Amino acid sequence: MINKIYNSVDDAVKDIVDGSTILFGGFGGAGVANELISGLSRQGAKNITAVSNNCGYHEIGLAKLIKDDKVAKIICSFPLMKESHIFVEKYKEGKIDLELVPQGTLAERIRAGGSGIEGFYTPTGAGTEVAIGKEVKEFDGVPCVLEKAIKGDFALIKAKKADRWGNLVFNKSGRNFNPIMAMAAKVTIAEVDEIVELGELDPESIVTPGIFVQRVVVKGGL
Repeated sequence: MINKIYNSVDDAVKDIVDGSTILFGGFGGAGVANELISGLSRQGAKNITAVSNNCGYHEIGLAKLIKDDKVAKIICSFPLMKESHIFVEKYKEGKIDLELVPQGTLAERIRAGGSGIEGFYTPTGAGTEVAIGKEVKEFDGVPCVLEKAIKGDFALIKAKKADRWGNLVFNKSGRNFNPIMAMAAKVTIAEVDEIVELGELDPESIVTPGIFVQRVVVKGGL
């Protein structure tokens, strides 16, 4: 019997190792797997390469990992939000590396990673610092930058509902990066508000099929 439900967030993240590349779902404060991130903080894995839209809020979520020097590098689009003061402090101290990626490019790099596409060309960033060190080709006279796919060892994502097979539905804008990150990771761990019985989710409403999800944990634990 397929059952991907874990009893606690600590159990779900216990095998994440030092040096892992982890995809963190969320857009601003929406769709962030805060309890999974807290569990990872307790677990102690360090030297993490984090992939996220931004660097966390104040001292919670991803910002907590950055504050505790668990993140060695972050790949993101918005590192300088006013709520990301922890990242700014650590960056100025030389304790964290940054790879800045335009938001649309970030989304496509992750989507490519989950779709078996190793790279793609985009005009975004051509002629700017974003293109330094990257291959540039012209298509119909338009210079385009070669961007490589992003893949993760783990993805920590947030959804509204799941069943024991790992099928997921999301809550409105909480969907954001979560579905593509689920596709791009070797192990996807989903924090959900509610677990329902098989057959309760309308097949037409399922955004992320269970084939992309390895572990499910309900917010607050069972």
